[in-house]
Amino acid sequence: MIPDFQTAMLPLLQQMNDEKIYDSTSLRNVAVSYFKITDEEKSEKTPNGKQLLYYNRIAWSISYLRTGGLIESPERGKYKISNLGKKVLKNPPEKITIRFLKEINPDKNLFEREKASKNEEKEIEISEDKTPDELIEEGHKRINQELSTILLQNIENASPYKFEEIVVDLLIKMGYGDSDFNNGEVTSKSGDEGIDGIIKEDKLGLDKIYVQAKRWKKDSKIGRPEIQKFVGALDGQRAKKGIFITTAFFSQEAINYANNTSNATVILIDGQKLTDLMIEYEAGVTVKDTIKICKIDTDFFVEE
Repeated sequence: MIPDFQTAMLPLLQQMNDEKIYDSTSLRNVAVSYFKITDEEKSEKTPNGKQLLYYNRIAWSISYLRTGGLIESPERGKYKISNLGKKVLKNPPEKITIRFLKEINPDKNLFEREKASKNEEKEIEISEDKTPDELIEEGHKRINQELSTILLQNIENASPYKFEEIVVDLLIKMGYGDSDFNNGEVTSKSGDEGIDGIIKEDKLGLDKIYVQAKRWKKDSKIGRPEIQKFVGALDGQRAKKGIFITTAFFSQEAINYANNTSNATVILIDGQKLTDLMIEYEAGVTVKDTIKICKIDTDFFVEE
């Protein structure tokens, strides 16, 4: 299994007690062997999908060992055990944690944090099993979950026609209709039965996407009959593409029917997917803040 970054620190330091010089790749291999990380686990990625999970965690293990003074870097990308690291291994703890590093490091300000209450201290101790990257991703995910709930509440309070406008605007923001709002049309008021919106994929409208929008309670279930009606409406328009969007969710029968429809391609978007897309494409939301995360540029410090 992939260890958390604190659990990995002691085995890595013990391996480095041979006083050889290691690079990141060799230390990752040490972790793979020690923790018996499988090929399947090695393919797991961080929540943002940008980095392999075990790469990320071992990188943070190395970073904290170095910051804590237990290893040192004689040259760029190379690591070896320090005198303090050797001293620690003479009477090693069961686990090297950030708290342990703060206690044994002579630079008491190295891991300085704001003082917390006992409850906050307990929460910090639990969260320290995760890398800063993972904590940021979790915080971002939690914010988006709360935002998703608020979005659904606002949609439920909107009129059916407004919901149809929201859906069409979202699809335009996603790039359908050549990102031109003039290529999106809400049709429900015109009595176009079974079709709530039309997206023209080209300037002449030769290729179109037909949309149905159902503003139901989020715990309601859209069954197969509703999808069959929509497919029938698509047939009436001789349409080849349709998107059924709802604030509720779809039954498995409805999903299976949409996937197996041969006359047209039908995409189903439920309430969770809808709000995810609205957040991603900034439909009905605005960016509150932007956080820039920097990393060290080692090339900057290399002498020519």
